[in-house]
Amino acid sequence: MRVIPIPARAGITGFESPAAEYSQLGMSLDDLLIEHPSSTFIGIAQGESMQDVGIFDGDMIIVDRHETARNGDVIVANFNGEFVCKILDTKRRVLLSSNQQYQPVIIHEYDDFSIEGVVTRSIRCHRQSPLLCGN
Repeated sequence: MRVIPIPARAGITGFESPAAEYSQLGMSLDDLLIEHPSSTFIGIAQGESMQDVGIFDGDMIIVDRHETARNGDVIVANFNGEFVCKILDTKRRVLLSSNQQYQPVIIHEYDDFSIEGVVTRSIRCHRQSPLLCGN
């Protein structure tokens, strides 16, 4: 994949590409998006509970198991046998959604809880692909 080393504005108009005079850099999506390849996996987000942090139903999430989860991180966790994507509140031992329609979930001592990794990136598909973005 070739990467043009300038940002693209959403409001670009006209016929000639403003990047036409720039050279292209060779780079892979793995190099751009994944910091620890051997400890990273990709999941598909389901539901609307994380939409206020920009993770929507059907988005791909890149989850890094190498990263240590900190207060306020978006994580993927196994909570009582169910995989969830939530914001971690370590101070109150709570899992938070970023959509106010969903209540915080308290992590009790008796709950089966383990952090699977930290969500480092999310990717939205604008054209659905059966291989990448569900459907």
